Amino acid sequence: MEIYLVRHTSVDVPAGYAYGQTDVPLRHSFEDEAEVVKETLSAHTFDKVWSSPLTRCVRLANYCGYPNAEKEDRIKEISFGEWEMKSWDELSSDPRSEAWFNDWINVPAPSGESLQDQYNRVSHFLDEIRKSGLQKVCLFAHGGVLTCARVYAGEYDLKEAFKNVPSYGTVIKLELD
Repeated sequence: MEIYLVRHTSVDVPAGYAYGQTDVPLRHSFEDEAEVVKETLSAHTFDKVWSSPLTRCVRLANYCGYPNAEKEDRIKEISFGEWEMKSWDELSSDPRSEAWFNDWINVPAPSGESLQDQYNRVSHFLDEIRKSGLQKVCLFAHGGVLTCARVYAGEYDLKEAFKNVPSYGTVIKLELD
């Protein structure tokens, strides 16, 4: 089975902010970035296409010719909960952040998720896809989702996740049994 993972294009959010599941705008360069993704995918036909329901993914799926991509909550970005749209400096001053910074894999953000939580939901979704009988699918999602999918595929360990977040507009092909 082939799974094509597509990260949304660049967002119009200042650097250094945790935006996770916040529905943030895309940069003005969207069409230029999206055209590269569309060209990369143009030679492929997919049995099924899914998209995170967040606008930054839906808009790219639509641009690439998949207006009927099925919306799937399990491929949303990690939830930073109370820390959504806070700068890393603001997070660092929160007394709860020390535990998270020391073990972001297992410790969730306040009212949010840990990386393990995100990995578990992405993995459950990928398990369903593998059992579906589909041969070639595409997911329009987020950096954290693409990273979790690559951990699922055995490319690296979860502790290496933040070292392997793909760039905006990246298309990654995974082959799973």
